[in-house]
Amino acid sequence: MDPIIAATHADPYPYYAQLRANGGLVFHQGLNVWVASSARAVAAVLAHPDCHVRPSHEPVPKAIVGGMAGKVFGQLMRMNEGERQRCPRLAIQPGLASIDAVEVNALVAARLITPGAEGLYKAMFRGPVCVVAALLGFSPAQGRAISELTGDFVACLSALGEQAQRDAAHVAADHLSGYFVELLDDPNNQSALLAGIRQRFAATSGDAEMLIANLIGLFSQTYEATAGLISNALLALIRTPSLHSESTPIDDLIAEVQRFDPSVQNTRRFVAAPCEIDGVSLNSGDVILVLLASANRDPQLNDHPDVFLLDRPERRSFTFGAGRHQCPGQGLALGIASATLHQILAMKPSLDQLKWHYRPSLNGRIPLFSDCP
Repeated sequence: MDPIIAATHADPYPYYAQLRANGGLVFHQGLNVWVASSARAVAAVLAHPDCHVRPSHEPVPKAIVGGMAGKVFGQLMRMNEGERQRCPRLAIQPGLASIDAVEVNALVAARLITPGAEGLYKAMFRGPVCVVAALLGFSPAQGRAISELTGDFVACLSALGEQAQRDAAHVAADHLSGYFVELLDDPNNQSALLAGIRQRFAATSGDAEMLIANLIGLFSQTYEATAGLISNALLALIRTPSLHSESTPIDDLIAEVQRFDPSVQNTRRFVAAPCEIDGVSLNSGDVILVLLASANRDPQLNDHPDVFLLDRPERRSFTFGAGRHQCPGQGLALGIASATLHQILAMKPSLDQLKWHYRPSLNGRIPLFSDCP
């Protein structure tokens, strides 16, 4: 076991507990990275101004430099620091925070969710992107196409991606950009979300390409993280049948799942200047693997952290990050996941007839389901 393999291990949480017991921030010789596993260390790393989301010598992964996917990647607020991070965030975050939950529920309910593993896959991956697309003013048909393109685009964000996937990601990024060019030129667009984002973006930056890149970023962030919320909630119901009841508060279930068994297990930070964190001296160029899932299970963060509690008081979690790079769409992701799970359970699915395995990933924990023969 190591901190990377742990992300898709059947039960990585005892291993995370061992890491915390050995120190909140320690060096892993095999991976050649520092590992932050305790809540205190994770909070300190995420808050430190010299811990950046990309290495200074490689702002865009070498594998996608020179293509459209790399061009989009290089402008994403979640992959930048300073003004290139703050300006898009100031434009986008207020709109995401003000989205009406009733509208989200209606958009999810309007989608046809079919039974079986294939229906679950579409509900997990395609549905959330279609909801965000509708909120921005795209038609249902456009939303379906955009969800497929988003799947192709996010494949290039994984180090496990192959060249064919990277080629497809460049094509997808180009098509997604084209969709937004047309949308932004449409005088009949009635999206309050898009209008607010455009207005705030114009006040901080006039860079249309950066705006489009970060709108594409809304889709890419929605795609896997929300799918993981939904699928890990289903897995919780499979593993604990007593939770599968008409009286189960779905919002609380989703909230506890994102703490207890999150879809994003870890992230990375790159040290830009010599600094000291949690009593450890770090050098410029050091890499820190930040174990968000481990911190969520730290007793210093949550009482009885290894117990799944729907009514957990003062629930705390690092799943959506913290500080300047905290996910701006946390509320929207939780809302879409909750509404989608409501619709899935309304079909009274035979969850005990499903098999599952984790999607290959270095940091994501996303169960994929298949029907038992």
